[in-house]
Amino acid sequence: MTSHSETRVLPYTAAQMYDLVADVARYPEFLPWTAAARVRSISQREDHREMLADLVVSFKLFRESFLSRVRLYDDEKRIETEYIEGPFRRMESTWRFRDLPAGVEVSFSTDFEFRNRLLQKAAGVFFHQAMQTIVRAFEKRASQLYGASSTA
Repeated sequence: MTSHSETRVLPYTAAQMYDLVADVARYPEFLPWTAAARVRSISQREDHREMLADLVVSFKLFRESFLSRVRLYDDEKRIETEYIEGPFRRMESTWRFRDLPAGVEVSFSTDFEFRNRLLQKAAGVFFHQAMQTIVRAFEKRASQLYGASSTA
């Protein structure tokens, strides 16, 4: 299994960053390697909303689609993603957003394992760099949407 986690403090609010990450349908506009995104459904559960979403990821000759269950905990500003079908044996990720006096603390963690051992081995080579690139893409998008001093 391959995993990655990081925490950053950004000059936005928890609500802004939560809304940005929860807007899965817009991922192709700014997220590297995301060729398409489709929200199949959103339903209200007892303590969260649950979204079923398809993503198409494209990198060089690799192009795969996968279905995920996204749990949106609005009050807690937490997003959990669980893989349902596609090229992975297992994939989970969690985003947490916490307001601070100087902005928002953004925590991201993910782990996954491909079904195909060759893909898993190849992914290990570039995985951490790819995850950092993805997190930076969210930061750049936040800057475009909210400007650099949205907590003031």
